[in-house]
Amino acid sequence: MAIATARRRLREHALGVTLLLTVVGYALVIGTFLVDLPIYPDLTEAQVNLLSHAIAVINAAATLLLVAGWYWIRRGEVDKHRLAMVGAFVLILAFLVVYLLRVGGGGEKYIAGAPDLARYAYLGMLAVHILLSVVAVPVVLYALVLGLSHTPAELRNTAHARVGRIAAGSWILSLFLGVVTYVLLNHVYGYEFHPVTVLPV
Repeated sequence: MAIATARRRLREHALGVTLLLTVVGYALVIGTFLVDLPIYPDLTEAQVNLLSHAIAVINAAATLLLVAGWYWIRRGEVDKHRLAMVGAFVLILAFLVVYLLRVGGGGEKYIAGAPDLARYAYLGMLAVHILLSVVAVPVVLYALVLGLSHTPAELRNTAHARVGRIAAGSWILSLFLGVVTYVLLNHVYGYEFHPVTVLPV
């Protein structure tokens, strides 16, 4: 009964829930970059590297789940599609926790030792990755809220399919570029490590 009531409320307020979750997500990320939150432990460069590797594994796994989910929905396998998309979202939540821990407690790594062309390609891919990550958040959340609050039959009368295509496409490209930039930074070229610095409030 409680689950049915929660599902009905979620369905009735899908856009509002999406906006609320989007604002909370953006606030967490922006707050981590701008404010010295005492919730993050101080990390060494080695720990930042370990978290960077974990992020790459999470992103690669999420990409595979998204591609599988896209494949399954095109074949009409709704239950598998739903499991894949929810699994990808859970991985992205894990990514967010690990990413905020790495940035809030450790710092950032910047590419070094790459030829100019490779450096510009890296920066271009990183910019697209970040832009898509920011833009995809509300679209992904809206597709997920619709998917979780409606039955497959009900979803046909919503924007889920259209929004889902945009969400999955932008999400897959963003995650793929994130993995590529990780490989370039950590395994192809070198990097400079900059410990966390917080802007004064």
